[in-house]
Amino acid sequence: MSNQSERLLEIGKLYCDRGDYSLALPNLQEAAKTLLAEKNFNTYLKSLQHILRIHAERAEQEQITEIKEHLHDLVIREGIELSSKMYYILGLCSSLKAQPENAVEYLKKALELGLKDNNQEDMCYAILGLSICYRQQGKFEEALKEVYNLNIFLQVLDSTELKIGSANSNARILMDMKKYENALDVLWMAYEEIKNSKQLYTALGILINIGICLFETGQKDAAKIYFSLAYKSIDPVNNKAYLSVTEKYLKVLNANMTTELDMVFDLDNHAIIEKSLGKIDFKNQFILLDLLKLFISNQGQIFSKEYLVEQVWKQDYDPEVHDNKIYVTIKRLRKMIEPDYDKPKYIFRAKNGYYLSKSAKVELNESRAEGAL
Repeated sequence: MSNQSERLLEIGKLYCDRGDYSLALPNLQEAAKTLLAEKNFNTYLKSLQHILRIHAERAEQEQITEIKEHLHDLVIREGIELSSKMYYILGLCSSLKAQPENAVEYLKKALELGLKDNNQEDMCYAILGLSICYRQQGKFEEALKEVYNLNIFLQVLDSTELKIGSANSNARILMDMKKYENALDVLWMAYEEIKNSKQLYTALGILINIGICLFETGQKDAAKIYFSLAYKSIDPVNNKAYLSVTEKYLKVLNANMTTELDMVFDLDNHAIIEKSLGKIDFKNQFILLDLLKLFISNQGQIFSKEYLVEQVWKQDYDPEVHDNKIYVTIKRLRKMIEPDYDKPKYIFRAKNGYYLSKSAKVELNESRAEGAL
């Protein structure tokens, strides 16, 4: 390998670990070009691993497909064999493309080659990839089994990157299983390992997952700290997935924490944020959303059953059909928005209809989400 290509490859790897993909990519591509011309296929494939990783993180599927086709042609033309690590990277690319079945095949091949060469590090990366894919498929028991296998190897293999990867994968599985307290315990251990890692992207992932777990366990103030730390370090071009997740949670937290309002109806995102309950999921509950919007838009006004049926259900009022329907719908709405159902603070019944209490501090907001950050 020429000194120039070696230098470019090392510079590219350093930028890649820092998450500076825009600076890493041209160095890696130039190194790969030289290495291919020299027919130094071993090192050439290593440079491609990093290039593929960058395209995968950026969700640049067209470039990934081009490289995969090029690799296929290269294998046939030159008779070379792909390494275990290369199959691992290809597996992650398929995983990020939401093709877990294809990813599993790549990763099983990576594990097979790692076992054949008795390369513990390659085996560990393959096992880590399998745990990620099984989680994507909802096979949580299988995913946890792979994490357990990986941790057995890590008792003798000292690799900060793999330790963090194992902990993060374990935590993501537990988060998908709604076991946020357990996930937090694992993430704190990973957080301790971050100081030994040079990879900014990995550190951001840990911070964001800690934020999610804190949010889901009701620790909103602490969650905001971790999301804010991550947000300040995110490159909006190279870390689009992380940026999207972080912005989503910060918008909810800012809407909830920067106001003395009891409730905010975010029209743009069809989201309800209640002061005590936080974000309320109204998924596919369109009647309830329309009903609440009507009440908030006309706070204190009493709406008759006839008016509600005409405006919300778009039907002609029939007491035999609609009286019970209105009662049940109001009850469902109260259960969703009232912090204490037995002591309501929002929706009340009058002699001739229903109304939203004038004392409740509510807001119908069309632009809160855009300015939250």
